[in-house]
Amino acid sequence: MRLLHTADWHVGKAIRGRSRGDEHRAVLAEIAGIARAGAVDVALVAGDLYDGATPSAEADDIVYRALLDLAGAAQHVVVVAGNHDNPNRLAAVRPLLELTNVHVAPRVARPDEGGVVELECRGERLRAVLLPFVSQRGIVRAEDLMAVDASEHAQKFADRLVQVIGRLCDDMPPDAVTVLVGHAMVHGGVLGGGERSAHTIFDYSIPTTAFPSGLHYVALGHLHRTQELPAACPVHYCGSPLQLDFGEEVDSKSVKVIEAKAGRPARVEEVALSTGRKLLTLRGSLEAVADRIGRQGDAHLRIELDERPRHGLADEVRELSSNVVDVRIAGDAGPTPPPPPPPEKDPLSLFEEYLQYRKEGDTDPLKALFEELLESEYETEADRA
Repeated sequence: MRLLHTADWHVGKAIRGRSRGDEHRAVLAEIAGIARAGAVDVALVAGDLYDGATPSAEADDIVYRALLDLAGAAQHVVVVAGNHDNPNRLAAVRPLLELTNVHVAPRVARPDEGGVVELECRGERLRAVLLPFVSQRGIVRAEDLMAVDASEHAQKFADRLVQVIGRLCDDMPPDAVTVLVGHAMVHGGVLGGGERSAHTIFDYSIPTTAFPSGLHYVALGHLHRTQELPAACPVHYCGSPLQLDFGEEVDSKSVKVIEAKAGRPARVEEVALSTGRKLLTLRGSLEAVADRIGRQGDAHLRIELDERPRHGLADEVRELSSNVVDVRIAGDAGPTPPPPPPPEKDPLSLFEEYLQYRKEGDTDPLKALFEELLESEYETEADRA
């Protein structure tokens, strides 16, 4: 049986306000082509199809087209919701998608209520355990956050999620290929950039020991850098198919193709993706950047200039290439130039700075409660959609 593992599409993600719809269409078509050329039986999509809970009509068109293309290339497609997805929306379209052999898990469910999917492909059985994203709020309540030490409620989250995985993996028949498709933060995972910070707090992660050794493969989504984690069974993040922000400039993009057979270890192959446009930062003087800017192909460019700030400088740079998406001042080139604008900060970092300003004592309970409220706001946004 041949499986394909992809995740973290983040359709709807823009670069400095510039739509990347055409790029998403191209790279997702490339993934469907890999599935077709490799005679893949089941495509595993491990969450974050969208970049936000209220996607545009264009984003819906791209995602549904990609799922249908995968369903045409493989016999089945298995999808779990990620933290950027709206589970209510996925639940609403699930009956329609299932008509095309696309199996969707919007939320964690009992094994007999959708938490496990059993499929047959060319005479072989596949048992897929489905683990959509589970938020801190889904396990640790607000009163717990204020009543116990931060390490205790982090451990409670890990313990409960380990129990959930154990229950879902209870029955692993020896005559079937068994996989887990999940969207989660796992101990030892390396961030690639672009992950929502409130959902990648390392305290709120699970150990690789949560995954039974009998699993042929664990297909994870959530971290954007492709990587394998040391475990008793093959545990892989496939990473995002596009470089989603400039924190991912060095990341190569790929999908995983898995050859699995009951009673035998799985073989995992990494297949590189070539369609997506790269993100690249060029640094130097205006003259140096102008000399290099035309040799970067179709990459999206961030320019960091070693120049004195002056009116119209950014416009001069943008006139050099339509691929420039961001212009910054990288250093001091004059006697007293104004400081460059501060980098964008996530809400948790801003709250931590506020607590430092207030000179609060033990801030762990307040930070934990703030994370809980932030998580609640994200889920409220999804419910409103």
